[in-house]
Amino acid sequence: MHLAPRVFWPKGLLSAQAYVHPDHLAKRHHLCSAQKQKHMKVYDNVLQTIGNTPMIRLHKIAADIPCPVYGKVETYNPGHSIKDRMALKMVEVAEAEGKLKPGGTIIECTSGNTGMGLALAACVRGYKCIFTTTDKQSKEKIDILKAVGAEVIVCPTNVTPEDPKSYYATAERLSKTIPNSFWFNQYDNLANRQAHYESTGPEIWEQTDGKITHLIVGVGTGGTISGTARYLKEQNPDVKIWGIDTYGSVFKKYLETGEFDEKEIYPYITEGIGEDILPENVDFSLIDKFEKVTDKDGAVYARKLAKSEGLLLGYSAGSAMAGAIQLRDELKPDDLVVIIFHDHGSRYVGKIYNDEWMRERGFLEDDLTVQDLIEQKESVNFLSIAPTDSVKQALDMMKEHDLSQLPVEEDGKVVGSVTENTVLNFILDSPMQHADKPISEIMSDSFPIVTPDMLVKELSKYIDKSNPAVMVKDSIGYRHILTNYDILQAL
Repeated sequence: MHLAPRVFWPKGLLSAQAYVHPDHLAKRHHLCSAQKQKHMKVYDNVLQTIGNTPMIRLHKIAADIPCPVYGKVETYNPGHSIKDRMALKMVEVAEAEGKLKPGGTIIECTSGNTGMGLALAACVRGYKCIFTTTDKQSKEKIDILKAVGAEVIVCPTNVTPEDPKSYYATAERLSKTIPNSFWFNQYDNLANRQAHYESTGPEIWEQTDGKITHLIVGVGTGGTISGTARYLKEQNPDVKIWGIDTYGSVFKKYLETGEFDEKEIYPYITEGIGEDILPENVDFSLIDKFEKVTDKDGAVYARKLAKSEGLLLGYSAGSAMAGAIQLRDELKPDDLVVIIFHDHGSRYVGKIYNDEWMRERGFLEDDLTVQDLIEQKESVNFLSIAPTDSVKQALDMMKEHDLSQLPVEEDGKVVGSVTENTVLNFILDSPMQHADKPISEIMSDSFPIVTPDMLVKELSKYIDKSNPAVMVKDSIGYRHILTNYDILQAL
């Protein structure tokens, strides 16, 4: 007869499954460490980590799009943007052509991301950096460039490219006056789009097993869309390339009419896409369609990507996502869409991820919630009066705390409400000695109770002349009274 070996469990252990002998644990740890070292990939410098970014399927935000939608998330590059790819390529080409020499100075006009990629290359290869940017760029972008050793010159946005004060003209002038310097000019430097032909395009083709049918990408310098599109169309000419433009930019009308219309040009808030020039990197023959997205929708959809998909992305990502939603009726169930998400949301925490900034521009009007009102209230004290308290006590409390209404509370439960009009009318209509009457004799029904996630625009169903306030309990259990005054203050 075969007997199973006897196993003795350490005292206090209830399950055989829970116990691993210390010797076995040490052996397992040694094997895991050895395996990790065997498969661990290390890099000689940060530039070697550029590219090979993940493709992530979008679910909630793309629920109304009839086909699979994937985001090519370029925030995984070391500089947190797709511009790392072309920045390194431009440096390599400039070095090979003798335009960038040891100890030289990199000069570039940038919205921030290209500058970051160039700054990383400069750190590793020993160059200095001077960047010009516009005053519409986020403070975070400028601070990050300074953090990696760059000098940043901020120029006005609302000037023509030919104006000596523009960030284009300033960069060009610096390159002519500073010895051993080179202006990269990402708009016309064709190494920009070559980088995406060599890396971004092949990655997308491989990651989708060649099944991609539509590429959606915001267009600024044009390098990303043109280089990627060239590669994809070489593999399959039927792949549709949709560029995302912004209002105030010339791209859409130029593609559709061939006309460069200066009347299309006006200031806009969106960062990273749109232009008032036609960069040489934009190959319009490869682009099938341009779709314009408003400043508001770009900002709103960036925030939706963060909340619904856990992807904290930049302004242009929101614009690209909004563009995909706008074009959803042109897609079929068997299509496969890839949206390129250019950069990280950390560049925009003071702008699109700042409620006050969004609200000042009217971008949060539809999304303002009761919770937002609570957070903006100057006073969060919940004051109430008992039904047995007198009318005069209610009047005194309203005067002391500058209140126009009070909930009536008994044994921790709200049983009614009273307003300043009701109190004043009672006192004016009755002899003064009647002011000692209990408030229960003149109180009205309790204020309606609403939830913190209710949209402010829905409060109009509850607040009117006969009912001047609502009650709400926040996430930690505190009660609040909200009135029309609170709404006006928030708006």
